[in-house]
This record gives sequence, structure tokens and C-alpha cells, in this order.
Amino acid sequence: MTQKLIGVRTIVEFELTAGSIDERRSSSRSDHTALEGTRIHQRLQKQAPENYQKEVTLKLPLTLENGDVVIIDGRADGLIHDKTTDTYTIDEIKTSETEFDQLEPNTLALYWGQVKFYGYIFLKQHPTQSQVTLQLTYYQTLDKQITQTKQTFTLAELENFVTPILTDYTGWLLFEAKWQAQRQQAAQKLKFPFPEFRKPQRQLSVSVYKTILTTQQLLVEAPTGTGKTMATLFPTIKAMGEGQLERIFYFTAKQSTRHVAEKALAKLATAGAALKSVTLTAKDKICFLDERICTPDHCPYANGYFDRRKDGLKDILDHESQLDRATIETYAQKHTLCPFEFSLDLSLFSDVVICDYNYLFDPIVYLQRFFADKAKDSVFLVDEAHNLVERSRAMYSAECSDAAIAPILAALQQLIDPDRLTKRLIQRLNQVLDSFSLLNSQRPEEPDIQPTAPLDLIDHLGYFIEVAHDWLKEQPDSPTTALVLNFYLTAIRFTRIYEFYDDTYYTQREKQADDATLVKLLCFDPAIHLAEALNKGKASVLFSATLSPIAYYQSVFGIPESLAYRLPSPFPAAHQRILIPSYIQTTYRYREANLPKISHSLHQFCAPKTGNYLVFCPSYALLAQVADTFSQRYPQIKTIRQGNQMSDQQRQDFLAEFVADPKETLVGFAILGGIFSEGIDLTGARLIGVAVISVGLPGLSLARNTLKTYFDAKNHQGFAYAYQLPGMNHVSQAVGRLIRQTDDKGLVLLLDQRFLQPAYQQYFPAHWQTQLQVIYNDHQLQQAVTQFWQTQDL
Repeated sequence: MTQKLIGVRTIVEFELTAGSIDERRSSSRSDHTALEGTRIHQRLQKQAPENYQKEVTLKLPLTLENGDVVIIDGRADGLIHDKTTDTYTIDEIKTSETEFDQLEPNTLALYWGQVKFYGYIFLKQHPTQSQVTLQLTYYQTLDKQITQTKQTFTLAELENFVTPILTDYTGWLLFEAKWQAQRQQAAQKLKFPFPEFRKPQRQLSVSVYKTILTTQQLLVEAPTGTGKTMATLFPTIKAMGEGQLERIFYFTAKQSTRHVAEKALAKLATAGAALKSVTLTAKDKICFLDERICTPDHCPYANGYFDRRKDGLKDILDHESQLDRATIETYAQKHTLCPFEFSLDLSLFSDVVICDYNYLFDPIVYLQRFFADKAKDSVFLVDEAHNLVERSRAMYSAECSDAAIAPILAALQQLIDPDRLTKRLIQRLNQVLDSFSLLNSQRPEEPDIQPTAPLDLIDHLGYFIEVAHDWLKEQPDSPTTALVLNFYLTAIRFTRIYEFYDDTYYTQREKQADDATLVKLLCFDPAIHLAEALNKGKASVLFSATLSPIAYYQSVFGIPESLAYRLPSPFPAAHQRILIPSYIQTTYRYREANLPKISHSLHQFCAPKTGNYLVFCPSYALLAQVADTFSQRYPQIKTIRQGNQMSDQQRQDFLAEFVADPKETLVGFAILGGIFSEGIDLTGARLIGVAVISVGLPGLSLARNTLKTYFDAKNHQGFAYAYQLPGMNHVSQAVGRLIRQTDDKGLVLLLDQRFLQPAYQQYFPAHWQTQLQVIYNDHQLQQAVTQFWQTQDL
């Protein structure tokens, strides 16, 4: 017999949420940041009378037909005991910006459903009590208005409410229990899905397994081609089979790495693993409509979604295990369900959730159903973790521009006889405009960056949000409504991010086209927030081919005490040679003058052997210059180029050009740090050479220079943190496209004198050191390339 905890809120939201998805009604700040919500709760609890007992745990055992015991777990915000009458009141605190009398009926039903559950559990635990009073304390954040409502219930009344909910939910619990028993048995018997481990792969698997057992955090640098995905998933599934965890979250930065995880799970399934996995795809990508407007009037998949979702869930879970994008879309179409929301609901029944970083780390869009509190039954696997540095800064930053306001005002002012609420909306928008103007008058220099928050703008955006929320609820779909909604969502993110504003933040103001003003809240050091997110899980494994120096990543991830592990390369060192010409400069000042040298070196690099080559450039501008020069000088060599904003099909077409054993040489030009510089597998003869032009330093900017200044003051590592490490990470990842499996062979050409400087070589992966060769002239480069291929072809 096993026991499992399940939250009251989880049950209530699954069973009582009804009606439609409506972005106009669901995007208010009813779900605050955890920090803000905690502060409000603590403030109200401190103001309560002395007989107010806060944070009261309520548990109710529920025995299923199979003998499993589920513990229904809740925590009431307060319990008030009136000793004079020996009666009890359970208090539940809820907060949002919406006025109490404007709350949606379903929102109130969920609030009361949760507190009724608490009342039911309390009376079951206290049989001497004939009734209990339930109190809903609602805090409206903008006006700081508190509304308290009370209802008194007997046990019989609450039982009539709870019983049908538990009857239905028990069916889902039995389904889940049956599947998990099958999953556990399969995991216990699971064997590694290949004939043998690669040597470093086995070492990595052992380290991951021990990390989970000891509930720690592990940073792993493992060279590209080690098999990190399988080496992390396999031991985690084995630990799952031993009851060490219930759910695996596999976090990635790019779609290509999500596909790698899906392939690994498919391979494990052929070896006997029984896992339900779901891949979460961004809302804009998976939406069925040409224009994503999440309202019941506009979208048939949003209209009545919650009334149909159980049928869709049962259907797909009965018939599928690997719930990738295509599978989710098929069943969502069948049951007329929003595919994005459907995937989120499926995650509740999944053993493995493959998703973007933001579902854990982003303070606005993280998965509240899992991470509102601790998730100590979950293990986090963070792939290509080097990407988390810049991504996390973006997730804790926000921007807002006044460019969106003028079109809204123009549309609203064309309305004939606008009502009172519309007039208030116009007033609030004008006040926001005035706040932008005030910022420009206070800081006339252009652009500027300051360590202080734009408080006047924050306040007026808050007032706008309050009015816009009420206005949007009354409006039908229209172009004007869409304009207001978009700015409303921007304002919500901006004001929520402000709640984190501290000495790690700066405010940047800059002018855009048409004299518009853009204001950014920039988080330079989100380490404390990353650590908080990682600590929600039982254990975390963060891995990448580029995590050097480890101390840097431990610092920026906020986990200085984490375990660290570096694996050697699993491939023969002789299969790769790294050539660094000493006579080519690619700094901006000398770049154009060196274009003929760069082009000539690339020709010498690829001419001796027919095959496929990738050339990585740090920008589209340089890519165009280099590719144009190369094509003009060597028109007989076929070239292709990465384009800006490529579709999925265009990306596939680009990679499809890299065929094995081509009859003619192909040179592909791509962006360093872009979609083709990591997460792609061009194995064997599909790729035999990689050239990287420049050390990949990010472009100079006011924000980047301020980041440098920030870390200079913090640890004297400003240039390394702001420029060198991001650039060298991109270089290492691009080079890692070359050797993907044991038999792969190829050459690397690093075109920048700075690659010879110790300041940059200190960030080279350890296995490069035996492969480096300095090239001093054209003849030596041609000779080195020819000799390498002669040696490999023996």
C-alpha cells in the first residue's frame, strides 16, 4: 500500500473550473508573484485577532479501491476559535486587482470550493463540532480594499458538496495509480537501451543517480557527443522506479533539444520503459488560428474548453504515451480543445514534462500547478544550461513603450458617445503617456540607464490595468479590443517584474522610431531567483558542453555549494584538429580589410576535401559580407545561408542540404549562437569542417557595458561576465557541431588572432588543448588541412 499527497486546490481546480478560456478575464493579477502574495497574506494574518491560528494544516486520508491511500492535503490561511461559544471559523485569503463584486462567478466558485473542502476536512477531524463557519477574506490590491464574506455549514451540507467531486476525482486517481504501478515495474526492469555505455556516459549516469539519492544539485560539463540526454534520463528513470521521485522535468532552451529528449524517450520505450511524456510548445506556435486571440467569441477551441477537456484527456491518455506536439494537436482538433491549454492539463498526468526554461524560472509564466510551492517529488534536468544565464536575465526583465498608446487612443476617441468606463480608460492612458514624458524631461540625455525604478510610470500603469481589466470584460472582440488587450498584458508583465526590483536592476530609457520611448527594467543578476526555483525540486542536474569555468556558473545560478563534474571527451583526439591562423584580425576596426584573407582561408580550408562545411559568423551583417565575398571569389563552390526569422520548414530545408558523402562541396553560412550552432546532429560525413569567425563577443551596448560595470563592482569580472564568457560559449557550441559520434572526423578553423591570447584560451574546453595548431601563413594552412585528411584517409 502506498500513500500520496494531493492538494485541495489541485482537486478543486480540476473538478470545478468550467466554461471558456478568456484572456480578457484570466490575465488580471489574480496570480501574483509568490513574494507579493506571501507579503499580503502575512500582513493580513498579523492584523488578525489573537485567537487567529495561521497556516493550519488539514489532511484527510482517502483509500482507493486498489488499497492505495491518498492524503488530501490543504493548508488554511487561518483558524479562529471562539472559546465563548466553542465555534470555529476557517479563513481563506485571496488576492487580485479585480474588485470583489466584479469577480467572475467561476472564480468565486473556485474560491468557495477550496474553503468548503477545508471545512469538510475540519469537521471530519473534529466530530464534536456540529458546524463550521467559512470566511473568505478578499484583498483587492490596487485600492487595498478588504472584503470578508461568511457562510456556515454543517457536515452533511459540506459532504453533499464534496462527495460528487471526490467520486469523479477518485476515478482519475485510480487511472493514475494503475499507470504508475506499471511505470514502476517497467523502470525497475529497464536496461540501458544501447549495447554498452560510452565510458564517460556511465560516469555521468552514476553521478546523476547519486545526486538524486542525496537530494543535491549537480553541474556537469560534458563534451558534445557524450550522450548527455540519455545519460541523465536513464538514471533518473531508474531512481523513479525505486520510488525516489514522481515526475521528471526536462528543461531546454530550444526546440531542437526538445526533439533530442523526445527521441531519447522513444528509444527508452523500445527498451521497455513505460512513461507518459508531454512536450509543451509555446502558445503562439501551437495555436490553430492565424491570429491568436484567446477569447470564446474569437476562438472555438477556447469557447467551452473546460466543459470538454475531461473527454479529451481520457481519450488521449487511454491511447497514447508520448504526447508530442503532433499527437496533442490531433486530439485537440478531435475534441475542439485549445492545444496549449490541453498540453498543460496533460502535464498533470505525465511522468516526464519536456518544456522550455520559462516554465520553471520565469516569474510570470511558470507552472503554478507544480511550482507555486515546493515540488519535492520532482527532479529537474536542465539541458544546455549555459543558455540559462542570458535567458534568466531576460525572464526577470521587462519593457514597455508608449508607441502602443497612440493607436489605442485614436481608436477609442473615434467611438461615438463613449461610456464612463471608456472615458476612464482614455484618462488612464493619457496619464501613462504623461509618465513617459516625465521620464524624458527628467533624463534628457539619450539614451540613459539608471539604478532607480520609474515609480510614476509603474503607478499609472497600475491604474490603467485596473480600469482596462474591467473595460475588457465588457467588450466584444474587435481590433480596438485587441490593441487594449496587448498593451494591458505588457503593462501586467512590466508591473509584476517591478516587484523584484532591487540593487540587481537598472532602468534603461531609449528613443525608438517616430519619437517613441522604450523603458526597460533590466535584471543583471537573477542568481537568487534561479536558486529559489531550483530549490523547489528534489534534485537538479544542469548540464552542457560548455560550463567552464564552473565557479562562474555556480555563481550566476546562485548555487555555489552545488556538486560539479567535468567529463573527458569520449572521442579519439586525433579525429579533430583545431587550426588558428595568427594573421587574421576580425575586430570591427580591421574586419573589412581582412575580408579577402578570411575568404581565402575558408577556401583553403574546404578545397582539399569534398564535403560539407559550416561557417559561423557573429552577426547577419558580417555573414552577408563574408558569404558575398566568398561566393564572388569562388563561384564554383555551392553555398547556402541562414536567413533571419526562418520557419521550421526553412530550417529543415537548410539542414537537408547537408547530405552524407556529397558529390560537390557545400559551405553553409550560419549565425554564431543561433539555431544551427547547437542542438543539431550532422553526423558522419554530413559535416566535416566548422569555421568560426571572431571570438563571438556580444555587440557593444549601453546595457552590456552597464552589466560589465555591475560585475566589476561585485567581483572584478565585468568584462569576462558581460563579454568573454557569452562569446566563448557560442564558439564552443558551434565547434561542438563537428564531432558527434565515435567515427566522426573533421577540422576546425578559428579565424581571429584573439583565439591565441591566454585570456581566451583559458575558456577553451579541456580536450581542445591537444588538438590546437597555430598557423602562421597561407602555405602552412593549406599544408595542415591536406596533411590532416591524408592521415584520416589512411
